[in-house]
Amino acid sequence: MKISYATIARRLRLWKERAMSDDEDITYVKKVKTIHYGSLEEQERSRQAAEKAREESDDEDSDEDGQPMDTGNINTHDEYFDLEEEMAKDKQALLEEFERRKKARQINVSTDDSKVKQNLRQLGEPICLFGEGPAERRSRLRDWLSRLGEDAIKKKQEEEEERIQQEKDQESTWYHEGPESLIISRLWIAQYSLARARERLEAAREDLKLPEATRTARRQEVHKRLQAVSIYASQIGDTRPISYCQFSPNSQMLATGSWSGMCKIWSVPDCKQIHLLRGHQCNVGSVIFHPQATQDNAHEAVCALASCGTDGSVKLWTLESKNINVTSIDFYSEEPLADVEGHAPHRVSRIGFHPSGRFLGTCCFDNSWRLWDLEQCSEVLHQEGHTKPVYCISFQRDGSVVATGGLDAFGRVWDLRTGRCIMFMEGHLKSIYGIDFSPDGYHIATGSEDNTCRVWDLRKRQSVYTIPAHTNLISDVKYQRESGNFLVTASYDNTAKVWANKTFQPVKTLSGHDGKVMCVDVSPDTQYIATSSYDRTFKLWAPE
Repeated sequence: MKISYATIARRLRLWKERAMSDDEDITYVKKVKTIHYGSLEEQERSRQAAEKAREESDDEDSDEDGQPMDTGNINTHDEYFDLEEEMAKDKQALLEEFERRKKARQINVSTDDSKVKQNLRQLGEPICLFGEGPAERRSRLRDWLSRLGEDAIKKKQEEEEERIQQEKDQESTWYHEGPESLIISRLWIAQYSLARARERLEAAREDLKLPEATRTARRQEVHKRLQAVSIYASQIGDTRPISYCQFSPNSQMLATGSWSGMCKIWSVPDCKQIHLLRGHQCNVGSVIFHPQATQDNAHEAVCALASCGTDGSVKLWTLESKNINVTSIDFYSEEPLADVEGHAPHRVSRIGFHPSGRFLGTCCFDNSWRLWDLEQCSEVLHQEGHTKPVYCISFQRDGSVVATGGLDAFGRVWDLRTGRCIMFMEGHLKSIYGIDFSPDGYHIATGSEDNTCRVWDLRKRQSVYTIPAHTNLISDVKYQRESGNFLVTASYDNTAKVWANKTFQPVKTLSGHDGKVMCVDVSPDTQYIATSSYDRTFKLWAPE
């Protein structure tokens, strides 16, 4: 069917008229915005009603007993943070920081950069940071002074001066008022030592008159004999380590002390046990013969031996000396003659007889050493001076002075006639475990934990030679008793070494022990060298 153009135009006109009529029927109303103002009273009522409803719901959740029901993994607590208080703290900290910065800006510091570095060093701060210039360094110093106080540098200087003064006080020697018996002992020692010093000097002058070639030949002969030294005898001395050994004055006996608490006397050179001394309940530190024991005047001696233990006990022993032949020696008993009390509970590490035999020196772990008068039966001197325990002691041949070595790595020489410390031996890096006077009266040898042996000259008051002796600590050092032509060192490297006295060259290494060598001694007749070891044996060394 065909539709004409006129029809189409007519229909479009009718459609437009109908649309316009529909628009006239629609009325548009503009929405009015309204603002509702609520009452504060109503809001408060609604808030209280909501809280009441929440409390009622909590009561319904509780069980019949009034206990709150298990809420499972929900953690509940009644702790509340007061935000205002926390904010007040933060505000206070912020104000303090502002005050500190203001104070820092007002602090005057030196413009000299080296002085600024020095001040930083005194405060214990780095003198320079990476990429820091002089201006930043001065600001950092101001910042630290504002924190520590403007007088912080002055306080640090005063503390450093006080520390230095304390160190000087520790190095200084303290003297105590002694009893009346000390005056008697000092006068007696002075008279005794002067006569012996005169004899020693006369013998030195006579030896000096000999041609140098003769003296050199004698030394070479001794060194040649030492080069041929080897193990002469070896004996198991105890079930525990043998801590000490010493020859008798007549060289026919050897005393040993053990960690089992036993002291034993052995015959030399066949190493047969003569007697057993019971008395110590702990490790024996040392056992020594009286200078007059086994001699013709042995009956004049107060005792024959002395020993000490780690529990602070010091015991005196006796033996019959009517006949000095080894095969006929008979000890009175296994019990000690007397106990020297006054050290407990501190350990006594070493003891030593004065050359006269009248006095006994003891080294105590209360940082002191004592001098006992065996005739007056009293302690005449309690000498302090070391900052750590005193470990070893050695009397000079004259009897006028005594040397002590301590775990503070220092040695001291004391004049027994005046009580003064006449020499301070500073040089070792670690503890001193062995010390011995040379027969010439002015040379002292010390063995230390720093593996070295130092030789000191009392006349020069300084160290004259350092021997890099061993690869482990040196436990003991002894001079040849007759002329001092050589000295022997014992070490925890399982060896003992013999050194020439004048040149301090190694002469012989005594190797044979399976454990640490804890002590060494040279017989008075220079025929034997004895070593005691951690391997529970002692050995005699002699030329082949």
